Amino acid sequence: MKTLWLYVDPNHLETADALAALGQAAEILRDGGLVALPTETVYGLGANALDRAAVESIFKAKGRPAWDPVIVHIAGPDFGNAMLDLLVEEIPDAARRLMKAFWPGPLTLLLKRTARVPDAVTAGRPLVGVRMPSHPVALELIRRAGVPVAAPSANRFGHTSPTTAAHVLEDLDGRIDMVLDAGATAQGLESTVLDVGQSPMVIYRPGAVTAQQIGAVGGPVVVYQQIEALETTPREAMPSPGVGLKHYAPRARLILLEGPLEEMGARMTEEVRCFSRERVGVMLPGEVRLEAAPAAVYAWGRWAAPEEMARTLYAGLRALDAEQCTVILCPLPSADGIGAALRDRLLKAGNLK
Repeated sequence: MKTLWLYVDPNHLETADALAALGQAAEILRDGGLVALPTETVYGLGANALDRAAVESIFKAKGRPAWDPVIVHIAGPDFGNAMLDLLVEEIPDAARRLMKAFWPGPLTLLLKRTARVPDAVTAGRPLVGVRMPSHPVALELIRRAGVPVAAPSANRFGHTSPTTAAHVLEDLDGRIDMVLDAGATAQGLESTVLDVGQSPMVIYRPGAVTAQQIGAVGGPVVVYQQIEALETTPREAMPSPGVGLKHYAPRARLILLEGPLEEMGARMTEEVRCFSRERVGVMLPGEVRLEAAPAAVYAWGRWAAPEEMARTLYAGLRALDAEQCTVILCPLPSADGIGAALRDRLLKAGNLK
């Protein structure tokens, strides 16, 4: 299969080239094919969510196991739209409040599925994860396709998520029909995943919409705690995307360092020297200074602006992989705000020292 790579300017969807690309991508989705599309979080690998064979082809292309459910993306003028009605049986009041506050945006809600949703989407579980993305290209593509779009991250299973079209092609070139390139994603981390049917509500995957924001709108909420060690092959289907497995990892060994920021430069310098026989990469926040030491350095935004670090986390890990690093050192942010999402991804990708 030859993967078609087309650019769409998200600020000019009215141009002839943009309309042609969107139309071609929509036709591929309707015909059961695979299209990698930009969202505000990461690039997703999209297929018609109501077409069992199309959804199963996502798993084949990614090498994704059947026990890991995928998220369905919708578009529409409101939150009682036809796409949502195809997917979910009922919408609790708390969910409606959260939709009004955070949709379109990076919040996935786990809701009771209809019989129209294939088991492949939910790993056979009764809840389906649904969100409405805010990226203009994603929304327009879904509208033009006229079907809800199942779209996990557009990378090989377990690898670092893609935030550019080039990242998608590094993993999936020749395995999917098309990638729509709209430049780098704005947020860089996958959506928050929330089960609104439990009391209190449960965040299965932290993201840009934080527990504090959810609590202020929807009511009491807790963050899911993994009781058992992360597994490569779970014994049963996962309750939510992004739960219970080693995930988001670069090819290099990722070593996480936790401690006071003012001590991090000296500690990282010492760690680099300890790995003198390896090619070492460093995810380096702007406030941290590394002493003279042989390492490949990725400028990882500012510690004081965790949204910058979230936006460039995956790009940095991929860049250091491209530098042939065998070890990557990375400081572990605190769990405040979006820092909770950063910690979640890093702890699933590496090991704390």
